[in-house]
Amino acid sequence: MDTPMDSRTPTIVAIGSSAAEVKEDDSLKPEEPPAPFVQHTRDFGLIPIPKHLRYHPDKPFHFGLGLNIAFGFASTFIVSNLYYCQPLLIQFAHSFGVDYNAVSRIPTLIQAGYATGLLLISPLGDLLPRRPIILLTVFLSTTLSIGLAVTSNLHVFEGLSYLVGVATVTPQILIPLAADLAPPERRASAISVVFSGLLFGILIARVLSGIIAEFSSWRVVYYFSIGVQTLVLLGAYILLPDYPAKNINVTYFAILRSMAKFAVTEPILIQATLVNFASAACFSSFWVTLTFLLGEPPFNYSTLVIGLFGLVGMAGVCFGPLVGYVIDKLVPWYASLCSITFCLVFQSVQTGAGGVSVAAVIITAFGLDVTRQMIQVSLTTAAFSISTAARARLNAVLILGIFIGQVMGTSVGTLVFTKYGWRAAAALNLGLGGAQLILLLARGPHVSRWKWYGYEGGLEWKRSRAKPVPGTEPANAAAAVAPAEANVGEVVGGGGVDELSAPEMKRGEDTASSIAKDSVFGVETNPVRSGGV
Repeated sequence: MDTPMDSRTPTIVAIGSSAAEVKEDDSLKPEEPPAPFVQHTRDFGLIPIPKHLRYHPDKPFHFGLGLNIAFGFASTFIVSNLYYCQPLLIQFAHSFGVDYNAVSRIPTLIQAGYATGLLLISPLGDLLPRRPIILLTVFLSTTLSIGLAVTSNLHVFEGLSYLVGVATVTPQILIPLAADLAPPERRASAISVVFSGLLFGILIARVLSGIIAEFSSWRVVYYFSIGVQTLVLLGAYILLPDYPAKNINVTYFAILRSMAKFAVTEPILIQATLVNFASAACFSSFWVTLTFLLGEPPFNYSTLVIGLFGLVGMAGVCFGPLVGYVIDKLVPWYASLCSITFCLVFQSVQTGAGGVSVAAVIITAFGLDVTRQMIQVSLTTAAFSISTAARARLNAVLILGIFIGQVMGTSVGTLVFTKYGWRAAAALNLGLGGAQLILLLARGPHVSRWKWYGYEGGLEWKRSRAKPVPGTEPANAAAAVAPAEANVGEVVGGGGVDELSAPEMKRGEDTASSIAKDSVFGVETNPVRSGGV
């Protein structure tokens, strides 16, 4: 009689006429012990990390309001590097002994450097620990600013301006980091504080630069820049926790390829980028043409008075934390809808009375800054739901859309204003607001991740009652933060290798399995495309 084969009996496998090969069942193999945790104690292998900032999986850091504000402060005075030069072009021409056409290349070069940094440096936030990246970029921008302050050669100044632009990507590393570190119920608020710092820097840089240069040399502006960046560098060393990398066993070029793939395969990201593009074009067009509007009859304001209108925008920026609080309560789509609706109202005021009433200009300037923050934070929150492990790349795509929108808004808005007047320029901005609304309404608030347009899943507006969008990570999912020794799987499918985010450490453990299945490449490892377009 045949004896039942025990499940633990070795299996005999015949290969052709060769000898049999014996393979032990995997269940008999003892489980390998997890790799021991190794704590990083030095930045760049040289500089000691303060003990209270060293990462340990059993002692998660607390991301409080103080650290959040420090992120915003750093964003303010780092992004200012891009805008200090704009009021100084006349002084540059006199100092370097060249015409205005020669110095006009400086703002272009620094913005080109910034675009380079967005493409090549900011995605590193998904590959490497953020603390050393931030310390290095701030150190480089500070050091290069010394060269800007002391050089007497225009070509050297232009080359250094480009390099400063490349290094001025620290805020675009801080925004995804804030999203990773903040508790899920406060994520939009955390992003809004950093983004408020970013907008504040854009507005205050021109004001400070103009005032300082008015009463001293343009070089003092860059001495001031060196000083505040040094404070940011010291603050980053003292306050910034050493969180580990989110993706391991991934190459730099794979990160760049995945970013390009995101930009053409993710409907949520593409919608957010296009809306951001139109919003940034509208915003930059308004502020650039505002100088022409206020300098002409019936206003005839001086350059100093026109510059003070930046204070109106700063007042709007101060509402950033309140904007974030509201977005935390809403489904991001509805926050975007509210923002676009109010933007259309403010632009209607500008179109109707902007050229005859300074009150209309002030109302529009204030309103546009508030709505610009709201649309940016809500769209970023929606896009970040695609993958916690790819937030730096998702943010890079969003910011590139904003950057291109700003360039288009500046050039087209100026052209329309100079040829057709203030009302045509305001109408252009109103049209851009309408384009935002059309793009947003094309996809409903609860459409699955892979569907390009349409409505499904109801119209629930309150985030606490809304179900997660199919295919995205749940709203209560924590950041995928794991030490370098963590096991990070790879799935081959769809023609590429998808790096999977590491398991959750402390919070959101109930969602870890679904998060681990999600692809940071955007390839379908956990298909949810039923009914998608």
